[in-house]
Amino acid sequence: MTPALREFLVQRYDDLKRRLTRHLGNAELASDALQDAWLRLESREDLGPVRDMGAYLMRIAVNIAIDHQRSRSRVLSAEEIEGLLEHPETSPGPAQVAEARSDLDALVKIIQTMPERRQRILLMVRWERLPQQEVADRLGVSLRTVEQELRKAHDFCATRLSRSAEPLRKK
Repeated sequence: MTPALREFLVQRYDDLKRRLTRHLGNAELASDALQDAWLRLESREDLGPVRDMGAYLMRIAVNIAIDHQRSRSRVLSAEEIEGLLEHPETSPGPAQVAEARSDLDALVKIIQTMPERRQRILLMVRWERLPQQEVADRLGVSLRTVEQELRKAHDFCATRLSRSAEPLRKK
């Protein structure tokens, strides 16, 4: 920190704290921010001349205060922690896991019956999460073709999955 900036901060500390308290609405946060600003500036030796020392110090302190508030907002309160601990475990049970695996196996079999290009488009867009334009470029087709093939793949899967579920509903 430059000697002039240090002297300015020491001489105008009360005024800066008052202005910062008005700006932040919290005297403790203003005090902490000014102290952290002092520490941050003390460790910097590469500071050049500062035209408006008051504005410079206020901006640094406000930024530090905002960082403090953000970090505090990420911390859960005791009530929030207790509330989370009260909720029962929502992991799927063995029956749900088996059903999901069965559904996935059925979907894989359905996808394997599609034309190869449609399969590739579906997997590239939905599994690899590639943008449709990138898929079109990679496959050397138009964006419209990718959109049509993707729609056909969705319709195909939905139709086949609903048919495979019908016998189960009738039981």
